[in-house]
Amino acid sequence: MEAVIANEPPVDDTRQRYLRFDVACKTVKGEPVNIEMAFNPNAHEPVRLEYHAAKLFTGQDIHGQDKTYDDLKETYQIAILAKAKFFPDENFAHNFQYYDPDNRVSLGGRTRIITVELVKTEPVVNKPVEEMTNAELWAVFFEYLTDEKKRDKIILIIKREERIAMALETLVNITQDETEYARICNQIKSQLDYQSGMVNAKREGIKEGRAEEKLEIARKMKNTGRALSEIMEFTGLTAESIEQM
Repeated sequence: MEAVIANEPPVDDTRQRYLRFDVACKTVKGEPVNIEMAFNPNAHEPVRLEYHAAKLFTGQDIHGQDKTYDDLKETYQIAILAKAKFFPDENFAHNFQYYDPDNRVSLGGRTRIITVELVKTEPVVNKPVEEMTNAELWAVFFEYLTDEKKRDKIILIIKREERIAMALETLVNITQDETEYARICNQIKSQLDYQSGMVNAKREGIKEGRAEEKLEIARKMKNTGRALSEIMEFTGLTAESIEQM
């Protein structure tokens, strides 16, 4: 990496600090990279990643008469999902790109969404370091960095992979414009994450309220002697739940 920008939320933003840690980077080729450590991702994480990958890609400056779309760099939105399995398979790393699944044709675009599920690295950690892939080295490093029992393994990984060693000692050296842009992007993400959480909670509350309302209607219909089939059709409840009232 050419530059690393720590984008973690401000100290007083406790809800966001609990959820994720965010670092913006640039490769030596100038490719924008956003890396997030998400501890408890919500169900909307895939569409969230897609949204911010698009923001990262379109945030590049190609204004000017001498610029074209070909000047856009590849961008990488990387999510390290820490505490729970997210995708149903057992692969700890996924690389998402624009793709036509029906015809098996890739668009060849320049946007990448990469996810790493740390809880799926247990089968990997006991492999000899020299047999690990680059992705496995990074995943094991993140998952077991603070595990005292795996300290020797982490030391071997740091010695083997220079970029991991550099990641521990990287100094921030970027322009004020880049800092300000990263700060604004992070504020937008923080607000959207908080807003999405509140909306989801509200919607779940509405669902629970509607369920209670259906039960109350079914209870009243049952008390007036309405037929079971009629109550089921009107409320959408199962015969078992109605009979248990």
